[in-house]
Amino acid sequence: MEEALRHRQEYDEMVAEAKKREIKEAHKRKKIMKERFKQEENIASAMVIWINEILPNWEVMRSTRRVRELWWQGLPPSVRGKVWSLAVGNELNITPELYEIFLSRAKERWKSFSETSSENNTEGNAGVSVADREASLELIKLDISRTFPSLYIFQKGGPYHDVLHSILGAYTCYRPDVGYVQGMSFIAAVLILNLEEADAFIAFANLLNKPCQLAFFRVDHSMMLKYFATFEVFFEENLSKLFLHFKSYSLTPDIYLIDWIFTLYSKSLPLDLACRVWDVFCRDGEEFLFRTGLGILRLYEDILLQMDFIHIAQFLTKLPEDITSEKLFSCIAAIQMQNSTKKWTQVFSSVMKDIKEGDKNNSPALKS
Repeated sequence: MEEALRHRQEYDEMVAEAKKREIKEAHKRKKIMKERFKQEENIASAMVIWINEILPNWEVMRSTRRVRELWWQGLPPSVRGKVWSLAVGNELNITPELYEIFLSRAKERWKSFSETSSENNTEGNAGVSVADREASLELIKLDISRTFPSLYIFQKGGPYHDVLHSILGAYTCYRPDVGYVQGMSFIAAVLILNLEEADAFIAFANLLNKPCQLAFFRVDHSMMLKYFATFEVFFEENLSKLFLHFKSYSLTPDIYLIDWIFTLYSKSLPLDLACRVWDVFCRDGEEFLFRTGLGILRLYEDILLQMDFIHIAQFLTKLPEDITSEKLFSCIAAIQMQNSTKKWTQVFSSVMKDIKEGDKNNSPALKS
């Protein structure tokens, strides 16, 4: 009888615990739904403000406190592309007609390369420049297949495959001095998702013409080291404990920052979160890219402090997929981009004025 009563009691406790969990899960789902509805309402009301008030008066309103605060909360998807285009600007004065000209040149090259390739296969002798260009075209083709593979839309046969191929091909003709560099496909893909083809190309070319992007895509060692050195100033200022931990393992910023900056976080973060990072990057410029990096380090500081060199490098190369917008932007907001009385631009202009050529050997990733 006692045994039966004990089993009955245990069973009742298990049922009660299951009910508690069920109620807890229901409350959690309700909370998530409530937050989602609230977010949708905020987006809808923000969209009205952007369309009716801000965009028609862009030059006057873009720098106002109200707009900057609204901008920080993330742009409504329906106006995102337009705001990005306006914020990035068009200093290069590229027109849709100019894009068509360079796209035609790219198509001619693809045709001539395929013909040259056929001839070389039979004759067995290719020019160096032709080989380099063919390698570049092959790299574009390979990179496209690795761009947001889970979305399928950029894979061969997908609706945006040819558009992505066209924009990257046209850019290599427009800027042969830069050419195609791995990582560009992710930037072009994000723009394609938010803009029409010609507008995406215009934004892409102008974005890559910004000092930071140009330094990285041209692999300008001295400029890249200057960016890394400036980043470390703010790293030490904001996260001194983690900074010393990284120093103890000689873990330099290039190991994780290069991939983040090359793709503007579109490869490292979930797409919707990456777009929100882009929103504020278009508002604040290159400084926000490095502030986002510090925000990521702050978010995972406790975990990273328990890791060694290899595990830190692996962790930062492939960030957790469950990273949320609220948590990350809360950490980014806590990062102070001011060293003593100097801001990012002042520190950047004063730090490492004379970088010796040999210094780049201290950075394994840059050396590679």
